[in-house]
Amino acid sequence: MPLLDTFPITRKWPAQHPERLQLYSLPTPNGVKVSIALEEMQLPYEAHLVSFQTNDQLTPEFVGTFPNNKIPAIIDPQGPGGKPLALFESAAILIYLAEKSGSPLLPADPAARYETLQWLMFQMGGVGPMFGQVGFFHKFAGKDFEDKRPRDRYVAESKRLLGVLEQRLTGRRWVMGEDYTIADIAIFPWVRNLVGFYGAGELVEFDRFPQVQRALAAFVERPAVQRGLAVPSKS
Repeated sequence: MPLLDTFPITRKWPAQHPERLQLYSLPTPNGVKVSIALEEMQLPYEAHLVSFQTNDQLTPEFVGTFPNNKIPAIIDPQGPGGKPLALFESAAILIYLAEKSGSPLLPADPAARYETLQWLMFQMGGVGPMFGQVGFFHKFAGKDFEDKRPRDRYVAESKRLLGVLEQRLTGRRWVMGEDYTIADIAIFPWVRNLVGFYGAGELVEFDRFPQVQRALAAFVERPAVQRGLAVPSKS
């Protein structure tokens, strides 16, 4: 059995099941990408709640293992070559888990694989940062700024990104067509958060994007998604 105690994080979050993948996360749009993927791929894992309220992500144990002090992060006790692997960045984790499990969530065909990765990067470079800024300026401290130009800039770019996604989903069930992939797992938690938790649906004119609405509804109906959205438990 590979030893995990060489990773500082295990001093704060001891593994009860060290043979399983260890997930360090919080149910945010980025966090649930990985828990949903683990549920979809049916990989055994143990989840640990990283609380932002107590700045868990800034503790020496967390930063000593994951220097970017962000969630989600994982340790795989059976990484490449049978050696434990610590990994952060949600997109890297999604790719790693799909390859580890041999899941069709990352297509084996080279062209489809790169196209899927393209849309994964679309989320990482555009959807996540822009929707997150809308949340800051609409729901959090930024809403009190008198100058609305920063908010309006991010709103305009979020509308553009939703338009790109709307066009892509027209005539397709999912981002890649009939096949559900890690691109969908990355994108739709952010769409859900934008119109749900952030309450910005009217601001970004979400009713203009019926195909995005349709795909989001199908996404949240998936049993693995419903399970993954609640991981880690905050109780």
